[in-house]
Amino acid sequence: MALTLGLLLGAGVLLVAAPLLWPHGATSRSPCRRPRWSSRAEEVLVQAGLRRVPVAVVAAVSVILGAATAAVTSAAVPVVALALAAGTAGLVAPTVVIITRARTFRRATRVVWPDVVDHLLSAVRSGLALPDSVVTLAHSGPPVTRAAFADFELSYRTTGNFSAALDRLKARLVDPVADRIIETLRMSREVGGHELPTVLRNLAVYLRQDAAIRAEVEARQSWTVNAARLGVAAPWIILVLLASRPEAASAYNSVGGSLLICGGAGLSAAAYWLMRAIGRLPEEKRWFE
Repeated sequence: MALTLGLLLGAGVLLVAAPLLWPHGATSRSPCRRPRWSSRAEEVLVQAGLRRVPVAVVAAVSVILGAATAAVTSAAVPVVALALAAGTAGLVAPTVVIITRARTFRRATRVVWPDVVDHLLSAVRSGLALPDSVVTLAHSGPPVTRAAFADFELSYRTTGNFSAALDRLKARLVDPVADRIIETLRMSREVGGHELPTVLRNLAVYLRQDAAIRAEVEARQSWTVNAARLGVAAPWIILVLLASRPEAASAYNSVGGSLLICGGAGLSAAAYWLMRAIGRLPEEKRWFE
């Protein structure tokens, strides 16, 4: 009887956990499909100009930098908790730098997308074929995007496949606005239509309005962000100066001092993240990946 109840209980637990262990559609997925976080990490690396750098290399550099930062801090200021906090900061520093570079690239390209659309519109109106109109952006387009369109030109001249070249261009730009433009060009190429100039003109107007609004909001928020950065960094600078004294270092090496440093690090990170999350403008998602 006890064995039967045990088996029934195990079967019930297995049935309850089945949706989590074997989600619907898991068997129909491609076995070579990469996780979402891996694809997102590669997109950020591409936007940061590091498309040839694997994610594993970034992880290894982060670990080495974190260990080196902790060792240097421990040698300069003999406080264990402070060395651990510095090591954690060194561990996440490469990721923060890469994300910042990616955001800077997105901010720079957001301003030039209306010009890209205007160049396309001018080329289409002049009578050029659609692939040749896109190729002109490698020479006369905004400097930020010329390398990507030069890659498109090389791919199209080599293969003659317009759709495959667009897919490569999309993977190079990894931008939701670029995805929208590329899919508009693809649809116009495949099904035809005389409304492409009108669509491009309306898209350019919308992109200019969106870029102007974002620039105004970011300018108004810049002083708040700089003040928050100063507010987070100032206590740690004072802490390093205090910990350089032997009596203060012995106090910070105690249990209470370690808890104080760890709690301060957690509060600083949480407050800065919360400030950034509240003030961050919503980013458009990529619907045509």
